[in-house]
Amino acid sequence: MIESAEALVAEHAALEREMADPAVAADPERSREVAKRYAALGPTVAAHSAWVRARDDLGAARELAREDAAFADEVPALEAALAEAEDRLRRLLVPRDPEDDRDVILEVKAGEGGEESALFAGDLLRMYLRHAERRGWRTEVLDATESDLGGYKDVRVAVKSRGVPRPGEAPWARLKYEGGVHRVQRVPVTESQGRVHTSAAGVWVMPEAEEVEVQIDPNDLRVDVFRSSGPGGQSVNTTDSAVRITHLPTGLVVSCQNEKSQLQNREAALRVLRARLHQIAVDERRAAESDVRAGQVRTVDRSERIRTYNFPENRISDHRTGYKAHNLDAVLDGDLDPVVQSALDADEAAKLAAIADR
Repeated sequence: MIESAEALVAEHAALEREMADPAVAADPERSREVAKRYAALGPTVAAHSAWVRARDDLGAARELAREDAAFADEVPALEAALAEAEDRLRRLLVPRDPEDDRDVILEVKAGEGGEESALFAGDLLRMYLRHAERRGWRTEVLDATESDLGGYKDVRVAVKSRGVPRPGEAPWARLKYEGGVHRVQRVPVTESQGRVHTSAAGVWVMPEAEEVEVQIDPNDLRVDVFRSSGPGGQSVNTTDSAVRITHLPTGLVVSCQNEKSQLQNREAALRVLRARLHQIAVDERRAAESDVRAGQVRTVDRSERIRTYNFPENRISDHRTGYKAHNLDAVLDGDLDPVVQSALDADEAAKLAAIADR
């Protein structure tokens, strides 16, 4: 563990020197990469420094205690401080998801339950938009198909951080555990007898990929244009501005119709397609890694029921982590951090257990 930390401390020092290099400062892309990595290593370097201080303080107290018994009284507290510093350092050395600094594209799709499911999908969208607002992220609705009662049959939204996020604070690092089936239990607006119904909506979260990272051959695409449907402003429903792109090698189909311009809809659809292709590549890489543990909290499996929103009891329950709270109204208003933290803690515990088993 200490050798790993010392290697990262050396890398941090090298990056600091590189940031002072005029040639790096003149290269915006390289400068951004260096700054991001430097910021990511900062907490680990600080934790290592704290561990070194605690280790040295304990060593000095033990040595002085041989000559003066009064120093022996300080040893237990210093041992506890060293153990705490070591635990924090160990947690920071847990391998990070290389995608954690990315922005995301988040999709919400109504499932079984008709209009009630579409209304719930709208509630989930509002929850994510409010949560993004609380965390200072920017959001952009890329495409949406509304239902008759004002919900969403499906909707895609890009969530982007502002500037260089701190480690663990980017959208993917915190929203990747949202993928799966979200179940709601409540009395639908269409229910005349006051009975509680159960319906569901699916969420899919993908790290957004840059154009240079995912090369798409134009010859692999079939692009169809059609007239937009649903609510819209002038010319949205009267011109062939909607775009459907089929990626022939994989069979992936993405359509966008939110914008009035066919060009804008095409670009939005390509953003989603790049994110999906990138996610497929990431999933394949992880599946091939020998240290992937089934016990870890999964991220983008839309077939897994992950959470229940019980309106009569104002209860939110996460089925993967065991988290429960009776503040559903606050969660739907964007106070999602405690729920997300339960997934982060469960994933970290699984990774620490994996390290201990080696």
